[in-house]
Amino acid sequence: MGQSDTVADAIREQEQELAERLGLLQAALDAVPLGVVVLGPDGSELLSNRAAAGLSDARHDQALVAHLMGQVAEEAGRAGTSSATLELRGPVPRMVEVRATRVSDLGYTEPVTVAVLQDVSDRHRLDAVRRDFVANVSHELRTPIGALGALAEALAGEDDPDVIRRLAGRMGAEAERAAGLVADLLDLSRVESAAQPATTEVTIDRIAAEAVARIQAAAEERGISLECQAPLEAGMDGDPGQLVSAVANLLDNAVKYSDAGSVVDLEVRVDDATVVFLVRDQGIGIPARDHQRIFERFYRVDQARSRDTGGTGLGLSIVRHVALNHGGRVMVKSREGEGSEFALEVPRWS
Repeated sequence: MGQSDTVADAIREQEQELAERLGLLQAALDAVPLGVVVLGPDGSELLSNRAAAGLSDARHDQALVAHLMGQVAEEAGRAGTSSATLELRGPVPRMVEVRATRVSDLGYTEPVTVAVLQDVSDRHRLDAVRRDFVANVSHELRTPIGALGALAEALAGEDDPDVIRRLAGRMGAEAERAAGLVADLLDLSRVESAAQPATTEVTIDRIAAEAVARIQAAAEERGISLECQAPLEAGMDGDPGQLVSAVANLLDNAVKYSDAGSVVDLEVRVDDATVVFLVRDQGIGIPARDHQRIFERFYRVDQARSRDTGGTGLGLSIVRHVALNHGGRVMVKSREGEGSEFALEVPRWS
């Protein structure tokens, strides 16, 4: 074998080794959940992984992400690092964050740029939910607290016993409103943190009876009849506290949005696999456009009517979380002016 053959073999071995290393590097990059793109000194793409390609499926989105990446890479070339966020509009808006770092020790005569792309839509959504939640809690508490301050000031300068009694009664109502909000916040916190509820075997008719008992006084005060149909002594697995809270919130919601003299009905349907708590009312109904949003915290279909009923806007959110904690779901059927039917469906046995 000549010297030229030996050199050729050595080159082939180096090429094979280089190809294997590149394949290993590509496989490692593809295993990374974040998008990674390596750009050469001239801005051309040298290497990218599967996650980077998956961040922008549509051609328009690809062009936008590529343009942003070029801008961030250019800034990183001057400053060493750079980052920016891009909103991709569509049926489901997304937020993509690009972070770039200049790297000078990868074997090139000039530095290259490593760009990391990440879909931060969920993080932005959670930040927005937190901001809205704090703003809503502050707003909801400000109303009764402000009213208590004004009533206390009026009470301090009043001598008429009848007026004092009336003002004291209104102070009690505002204090009860604030206490109700705090209680609902605590309930929501408990059900959100209990991804795996402490389940035990419970009697279904007892869940229904306890839920009705919680709402009975409010229903009588509004002149509304509560009717309950539940199978006697049938059992199920579940967290009794959460289930009673969820059914009571459905009943409370029905009572608040029903007219005096009407009926709110609780029916429990049971088969071998599922338990469905059905709550029907003859109230004002819910527009179709609001059916998906009513389970959001503090969402109000009718702000003016909500102020009159005194609800906290957290009840249906609590119901949704209880359903999710039990591996179930909550559904609504409603038309304006024709009442509503809510169904809390959960597995009977865990």
